Amino acid sequence: MELGLSGKRAAVAAASAGLGLASATALAAEGVTVAICGRDRARIDDAAAAIGSGCIPLVADVSDAAGGTAFVAAATEALGGIDILVTNGGGPPAGTFESTDLDAYPPAIDQSLMSVVAMTKAAAPAMQAAGWGRIVAITSVAVRQPIAHLILSNTARAGVTGFLKTVALELKDTGVTVNSVQPGLHRTDRVKQLYGTDAESMRLGDPDDFGSIVAFVCSDQAKFLTGAHIHVDGGTYQALL
Repeated sequence: MELGLSGKRAAVAAASAGLGLASATALAAEGVTVAICGRDRARIDDAAAAIGSGCIPLVADVSDAAGGTAFVAAATEALGGIDILVTNGGGPPAGTFESTDLDAYPPAIDQSLMSVVAMTKAAAPAMQAAGWGRIVAITSVAVRQPIAHLILSNTARAGVTGFLKTVALELKDTGVTVNSVQPGLHRTDRVKQLYGTDAESMRLGDPDDFGSIVAFVCSDQAKFLTGAHIHVDGGTYQALL
């Protein structure tokens, strides 16, 4: 299917590996010029080389609002503008209610909520002025069904979902769509870090398949899709709503 994305420009955060890399790769395959970021120069350069298609590697840390804003500014300068923003980032440390100290919450909120708010605030006005834009956040199926031992991520990403839904309603008549894609467990370094050798026996998704869904959400065909939160988890979440 032709997604109508050729010639568009995308900024994909935290894309040196995992679901961010898969999303950037899928967009590049559709003719999108992509700028990606990561904290390590060698890793992000390698990722850009693997993506090809003129992918632009940027060193940026999007683990707080300032870093998110700086990435969007750098990507805008490098690309000459941004039509598509894919927000993404590493998750906060694992922990339970009992084991997680109160002072662990503000950094987690900065990392997984405020960075998304900042990137969206930085990118959306130009999209509105152009009358076309796509904002897609990679969050987690934990928004629908909290995951044990991930209380910080469960808390912060629920806030992201409320923020995105509100922005989607405000921008629905501007040509800018705002959605999230909620992964379950995929073959990523994050899953290996959380579950260790147990991950080898789990039913895990292919990051490339996830990236294809992100690309479709950015497509011209998806212009009437906004305020949606799409779980991609192989059927793990089983509730009706």
